[in-house]
Parts: sequence; C-alpha cells; structure tokens
Amino acid sequence: MDKTLVEKMIELAMEQLKFSYAPYSHFLVGAVLLGKNGKFYTGCNIENAAYTPSNCAERTAFFKAVSEGERAFQAICIVGGKEGILTEYAAPCGVCRQVMMEFCDPDTFQIILATAKEQYEIFTLKELLPMGFGPNNLS
Repeated sequence: MDKTLVEKMIELAMEQLKFSYAPYSHFLVGAVLLGKNGKFYTGCNIENAAYTPSNCAERTAFFKAVSEGERAFQAICIVGGKEGILTEYAAPCGVCRQVMMEFCDPDTFQIILATAKEQYEIFTLKELLPMGFGPNNLS
C-alpha cells in the first residue's frame, strides 16, 4: 500500500478520536475504512452504560459504508488508546474481525494499526483471523 495513502488514513483515524464516546473505559478509538470506490468512511467507538449496545470504531465505519451502499473494501486503519494517548496498537476485537470477514477478502484486505504517522504495521485480515468463517463457507 502506498505510504502517502497510509499516512492519510492514519491522520483521518486520529481525527476520529475526538468524536469517540467512551465515558466508561476512557479508551478512545478511531478508524477509517477505504472502499474500493476510493471513498473514506470514518468511525469512532460509542460506549453505552449497558455495555452490550456499545459499538467499536471499526464497525461504526463499516456500518456507515454499508448503509451508503458500499460493499467492497481495500483497507482499514485503526488507532486507539486510554484517554486517546496512542501508546500501543489497538487491534480489532473478534466481533470486528468477523464483520470484516463478511465484506472483505481475507487474503487482500489490509488492516493498518498505528500509534503515529511514522509508526504503523499492516496486516491482512487472514493474518489476524486465520481460518475465519465467512460467506464462502455457506456456498
């Protein structure tokens, strides 16, 4: 993936931290999803006092994109940390990985985890969810 594009995605994901609603965990997460159409879809985590209705930043971005008709994706960038301080990579939870499996090719979809524009790693969905269960399993 082009370094300039990765850096742009990291910037956009970091901007989403200011929208995070995390009054319970204080762990702010921002994400930006890149559709194959070239459009960016952003998301932040949104907590709830009942916990279960909470939504991760990654799923917020996916649900926004899908609700706008997008179904094909290239990559997602995720940043997060306690009080919004990025000290380590914020990997997607299992539920988010499963949502990615629904819409993305696990061999090619890229997941960018970052703590700064210059500090990031890129993984494929297959690396983070080996032997994932997706729509092809139901064919």
